[in-house]
Amino acid sequence: MEAILKDPSGAVIGLDFDGTLSPIVPDPASAKIHPEAPAVLADLGAHVGAVAIVTGRPAATVLELGPGLADVPGLVVLGHYGFERWEHGRVSAPPPPPGVPRVRAELPLLLDALGLHGVVIEDKGRAVAVHTRRAPDPEGALAVLREPLAELAGKHGLVIEPGRMVLELRPPGMDKGHALGLFLAERDARSVMFVGDDLGDLAAFDAVRASGLPGVTVCSGSAEVTALAERADIVVDGPDGVVALLRELTTAFTRP
Repeated sequence: MEAILKDPSGAVIGLDFDGTLSPIVPDPASAKIHPEAPAVLADLGAHVGAVAIVTGRPAATVLELGPGLADVPGLVVLGHYGFERWEHGRVSAPPPPPGVPRVRAELPLLLDALGLHGVVIEDKGRAVAVHTRRAPDPEGALAVLREPLAELAGKHGLVIEPGRMVLELRPPGMDKGHALGLFLAERDARSVMFVGDDLGDLAAFDAVRASGLPGVTVCSGSAEVTALAERADIVVDGPDGVVALLRELTTAFTRP
């Protein structure tokens, strides 16, 4: 934190979206960014080297769910774990792998065969997520799905990304840690902060430590995931706590 405060222009601030900037909700399509987050990030972006949202969501979806994010100075959105990039109003990405549409087509039949109810399939374009939060027994449904989804993913050359009441089938070869590490090198970062809430953010925590830079890891705490809190330097109380921390950091930049 001292390095970030002394040299803000060399700092990269990386953030997850769901559970970090946006509260977790039963229906992922109805998620909305914390109402104060865009303004706080805009203030922060005016001081630091870069603000990057690193998320499993498509970049365009993050901008739809986060009105005002497009106005954050220098914001970069690394969507689909870094396979996709939004910057200066444009999205760049390689074509989606063929395994994704095949999995998407087979999933409804698999869920029917397993007799699961209330399980929601989210089409992310370059990945497919299976949410159990709305099932009568979310944890039980997740346990039933783990092995069949792993087999389905392997059959089509994909990997499983576990999360908070969700299993995501996505292409291999990229994760939040790799995406963050590449971005730090690209920006010649001199310090880094990463804020996340879920298991997929552990790779980004590892990237902070592997970078060799002065860095701080922050967990947007919840009762659902404890592994991140155990590894974090700072734990805050959900998106409210994240916004409060970022506001405090921005205030510290302007303090005489």
